[in-house]
Amino acid sequence: MHAAPALPPGSPRRAPLWRHLLGDRLRSARHRRGETLGEVAGRAGVSPQYLSEIERGLKDPSSEMVEAIAAALDLTLVDLIREISRLLLAPGPPRAGQATESVIAFALAA
Repeated sequence: MHAAPALPPGSPRRAPLWRHLLGDRLRSARHRRGETLGEVAGRAGVSPQYLSEIERGLKDPSSEMVEAIAAALDLTLVDLIREISRLLLAPGPPRAGQATESVIAFALAA
């Protein structure tokens, strides 16, 4: 999992970035399946290099691209977004007035 960059002492803790969590989840799913970048990329219609950049959190893919890669891994877009949303909420309790649905809606818009 991607570590957040070191912050000066006393700085507020930053939430993980969506693209890092997405990349970690996609890589984990690919490894669980025992597949190579080339195999998954071929089914998703992207280059292995691009999939690698997504997995490393270097690219912010479109929702269509995320759906294609998720489908290549037999994941649904909704389940993937739900899992990432849980990770985004995990560092602490939700803020007052923040519902899980709003986090999912934000994730979909990303």
